Amino acid sequence: MLAPVRTSAPASTPVSLVEAKASLRVDFSDDDDLITSLIAAAVNHFDGWSGTLGRALVTQSWRQDFGRLGVMRLPVGPVASIAKIEYFDGDNVVQTVADTVYTLRTDAVGSYVDLAPDQAWPTTHTRPDAVSVTYVAGTAAADVPAAIKTALLLMVGHFYANREAVGEARSELPFGVHALVAPYRRVGV
Repeated sequence: MLAPVRTSAPASTPVSLVEAKASLRVDFSDDDDLITSLIAAAVNHFDGWSGTLGRALVTQSWRQDFGRLGVMRLPVGPVASIAKIEYFDGDNVVQTVADTVYTLRTDAVGSYVDLAPDQAWPTTHTRPDAVSVTYVAGTAAADVPAAIKTALLLMVGHFYANREAVGEARSELPFGVHALVAPYRRVGV
């Protein structure tokens, strides 16, 4: 399986500048750009395929390529919907699979695309990217679990208080961050 590719970034972050400033007890605008960048750094730490949670926090689009049609695991979740499935047919021409041919399923491992009852997959060309599944993953910013939002705010607070790369006051992330997000990590079975 090839690595997934994010095709559209989230329109917002799980915590806003206003929420972060309230958590930091900052009531001036001089540090707004800094705090905004710290929010982005904290979100990037957790979000997406390469984030430590391995999941989409806020609604975003992803594409996963496969070598053939069949049961296709979607590695970045939670998956909200399938936008389209395209494939290279036997003549190496891009075609779209009708949405009546497949179904989106979820099990203990995560979401996957499966063949709908009484349907058959079309024949694909032999190539490592013969099939592309474009899908929407994540939730609305308001629906991100409170524990993840709290962890993000703790990270922003830590980054804000410890701005130097080295020094006596420099420390690792607060232990609470890892405990808060642990239940939300994507794990393989």
